[in-house]
Amino acid sequence: MRRDDIPALDAMRPRGAVPEADTKADTEGDAPGERLHVRTVWISDLHLGTPGCQARALLDFLRTVECETLFLVGDIIDGWQLKRSWYWPQAHNDVVQKLLRKARKGTKVVFVPGNHDEFARRYVQHNFGGVDVVDEALHELADGRKLWVTHGDYFDGVVQCAKWLAVVGDSAYEFTLRMNRHLNSLRARLGLPYWSLSKYLKLKVKRAVSFIGDFEAAVARAARERGADGVVCGHIHHAEMRLIDGVLYCNDGDWVESLTALVEHGDGRLEILDWAARARALARGEAAAAAVVVAPAA
Repeated sequence: MRRDDIPALDAMRPRGAVPEADTKADTEGDAPGERLHVRTVWISDLHLGTPGCQARALLDFLRTVECETLFLVGDIIDGWQLKRSWYWPQAHNDVVQKLLRKARKGTKVVFVPGNHDEFARRYVQHNFGGVDVVDEALHELADGRKLWVTHGDYFDGVVQCAKWLAVVGDSAYEFTLRMNRHLNSLRARLGLPYWSLSKYLKLKVKRAVSFIGDFEAAVARAARERGADGVVCGHIHHAEMRLIDGVLYCNDGDWVESLTALVEHGDGRLEILDWAARARALARGEAAAAAVVVAPAA
């Protein structure tokens, strides 16, 4: 995919360029109100450019959570899907503009490309609009622990050894997501909250569960080999935080199925936030907190 095929890269300018005026979409929701202030945020698998991307929920998250450093841990833009058919609604453009605005306003934004946006790996060690593109990163928590940051697709044998099979699987996954959208459209009309069919099926299929376990162990082993205390990755759309043989394994989830993010607080504590649970709480008329924690602090 060429650079000018991707709106996000087309919108990014080299460091030092004169910033554009903020658009209405860029600033909407930025008025003083509910805010969650954290040291670091990790999000991945947004899959901008696909109908499955939960862009409006993601915008709500980005407007609510303020951080010093924001890691975009791969599959931010779905180049595979955009090659098959073009899909880029205004909400997806608003997400890109919001990310760029955070960079302009002083947030350190680091982009670690994944397999779906592998075109961006050609721009590693470059900066676009204040966004640093890197192949991997090492992040030091406030308490001194070091976390290796990688998308995780290098540990997926299907992606590495049989990419055609990964593309076939991706098409089947897109079909499941279409079914998921129809189901949730019906649930919305009935006044019911969002529920992920694809996530439910994934956790019910034994082979999928086995793959997740093998993937987590391989990533944790690689982090130990690099001398890190833990690892943050994405790729498998399964938010998790647990110790594996003494290594802290963290997966920040996705913004297609689970709507989750990993955050670091000022003292170095890590938590996974569930934005879908927050939306369900608001739908019930509850005074929801800034987010709902789905994993204990580590």
